[in-house]
This record gives sequence, C-alpha cells and structure tokens, in this order.
Amino acid sequence: MKLIQRGTTYYIRKRVPQRFAAVESRQTVWISLHTDSLTLAQTKAPAAWAEMNEAWEARLAGDTDDAEKRFEAARELAQARGFRYLPANRVAALPTRVILDRVEAVGTAAGEPDKLDAAAILGGAQEPPVTVQGALNLYWALTKDKTFGKSEDQLRRWRNPRLKAVRNFIGVVGEKAVKDITGDDMLDFRQWWVERIENEGLTANSANKDLVHLSDVLRTVNKMKRLGLVLPLSDLALKEGEQRQRPPFSNGWIKDKLLRPGALDGLNKEARCILLGMVNTGYRPSEGAGLGPTQIRLDTSIPHISIEPNGRQLKSEYARRIIPLVGISLAAFQECPNGFPRYADKATLSATINKFLRANNLLETPAHSMYSLRHAFEDRMLAVGVDDRIRRDLFGHRLDRERYGRGATLEHLHQIIQSLAF
Repeated sequence: MKLIQRGTTYYIRKRVPQRFAAVESRQTVWISLHTDSLTLAQTKAPAAWAEMNEAWEARLAGDTDDAEKRFEAARELAQARGFRYLPANRVAALPTRVILDRVEAVGTAAGEPDKLDAAAILGGAQEPPVTVQGALNLYWALTKDKTFGKSEDQLRRWRNPRLKAVRNFIGVVGEKAVKDITGDDMLDFRQWWVERIENEGLTANSANKDLVHLSDVLRTVNKMKRLGLVLPLSDLALKEGEQRQRPPFSNGWIKDKLLRPGALDGLNKEARCILLGMVNTGYRPSEGAGLGPTQIRLDTSIPHISIEPNGRQLKSEYARRIIPLVGISLAAFQECPNGFPRYADKATLSATINKFLRANNLLETPAHSMYSLRHAFEDRMLAVGVDDRIRRDLFGHRLDRERYGRGATLEHLHQIIQSLAF
C-alpha cells in the first residue's frame, strides 16, 4: 500500500478496485491518514483502506431497486464514514458545525455531490414502511427474551402458530404495510375464519388463536419499533362454545385394559415407559419425555422423579416439582432408568402413543387420549380427599392464593400416591 506525504500529512494513494467502478467514478483515490508521522500512518493505513472498502460495499448494496436493501445500505455507508444514520429532519436539527462535518464528508465526482453519500450521510434515504411479513421478521429479534431456555422443539411450537397467523392474514388481505392495515382488513380476516368454521367444522378457538398471535406480532413491533400506529385490533374475537374437555380414563379401564398383561407389548420401550410412568404421576407427556438420568432418582429411600429444566423450558415456574414413584410407574422407570433419548425434545411422542392406543382399542372413547391419564390421576386424588394445595403442587399448577411454606414432604406425598396407585 503506497503512502504519500502531501505537505505535512500522509495519504493512501490507491487505484479503485474494478468491482466498485459502478459506484465510484474516480480511478484513483487519495485517503487522508490525518498524521504527519510515517510510523503512525503505516499503522492506520490498513484500517483506513478497509473502511473505504466497506463504504464502497455499502454503496454497491445501495445501488438497487429494493427499498429495504437501499435503506440498510445507506445506514451502513453512514457508519463506514464515521456517522450514525439520521433522517434528514434530524440532521437539520444538529449543531451547525456537526452539519458541516457531514456535508464535507459527502464524496464528489466532477464537482458534483455523490448521491449515495448524500443519502446516507445527510439522511436522504427513505426508510421503507414495515410490511406484515417484515413485522414478523422483526418480531423474532424483538422477542428473544421469550425464547430463552426453550428447546428446539419448544421453539418450533412457539414459532409455528405465529407463522401460520401471518401467512393466513396475508393470504386473505395481501402483503401490505402495517400502517395501511384498516378495520375492514381485520373484519375481512375475521369473516374468512367465520366461513372456514362453518364450512370445515373448525372451532372458534382456532380463529381466536390466529387473531391473538397476529395481534401480538403487530402490537409488539409497533411498540418496540416506536411506530406510533393506532392498530385496529380490538373486539375481533369470535364467541367460543363450551370447550371440550379430555375425559379421564376410568379406574376399571386403566386396570382391565391399559394394564392388562401384554396390552402395551407392541409399543416401543421408551413410549411404553413414559405412558406407564404417567399413570401414578400425572406428569405432562413432554415432562416425562424430558426426564434424563439425573432427574430419575431410583437409588434413594423414596424413589422419585424431578421435573426441572433439562435442555428445555418448563411450562411455568410452578412446573418444577418432585413426584414419588410407586407401583406400575416405579416399575416403568426401573425399566428405563436413563430416560428417553428417543423422545427428548421431539414432537412425535403423543402421536405415536395415541395412534397405538387407537389401533389397539385401548381408548375408552374417541374423545380419550394418553393425556386422559393425567386427568384420571387427579380424579383419583379427589376421590381420596387430597388437599387442593397438594394436588396443584403435584400437577405443577398455579395456586389461587399466595403459597406459604414448602408444601408436603416427599414422605407425605409418597404415602398419598401409594394409597391410590395402580
């Protein structure tokens, strides 16, 4: 890299790479290093040349018809020139000396200001409006705090409903700027769902989930990006009928059907152990699948499992708990003491088990599923008069009042579950 001294100041003199000919009319550039020390100039030269190349790259990216790329390139070019990008009205409000610094930094060719430099440094680049799809893209970065601790499968299940809601909305209304969304657009989207419910036998809950997730995306971006928009997102929910509850398995069905010798032999070992483990613990299927060898504690006076974060996020702060193992559930974990690598952070467990139960006539009614074991466990606790606080602690549910004390001991829980276990 050739350094030349002009007066008392050292400069880089270098030919412009052919790659940047479209955005740089000069064939050779002189870059001031702002020093009269040769040693210091040699130190500063590589960084100065790198910054010049970054500026050319930004200008090259800005030479496009894509408004978003053009605006992003303007911001990068301003940064490469040592300035923070500001819109023109905010540049105009800066102190005069600062404005002049920006004006002087605008490159010239044949005596004319460079348009790309001017747009970047003086704020002439227009920020494109945020579209609905663009809002979703922004949303992921703006809500990173909501994904801390989520496993890959949990993250997928968190993202998919939002992807679906935005995709459905764009399919009905079209891709448009968020600022241009009207009340009629939202009513059109609502009516589309009404017709689907009528024609396809869907539930109002499906529609309301879409409306909730879409509203969450738009409101979050409006707030965090300080767009200041008044969005027509109120009073859109559809009236929901009585929600269908998963019925519990009866005690007779569990004993005579599910636990009949050989009834579950066709189910793979890990799925069978998770299912049987659920009988006397009532854990959520995902909680059972997430148990590893350090959470399965068999070599103690009271064998138990510890529901805790294990590469995944718990459903809530109340979900962290310890459950004693007795009866058929203890036997299941003794068969699978190392956990369930086949199903840890996988979405296939419930589908696999429910398909097997259905195919082998092990569902008490078509409305039953493996989750009915969780409901059955609570019914058995109710039948023997287990205290509400203890039931909620065992199920990982929130208490309707403030919690006092530590709750029942492991020994006490063991006695209770032993009294109602299969």
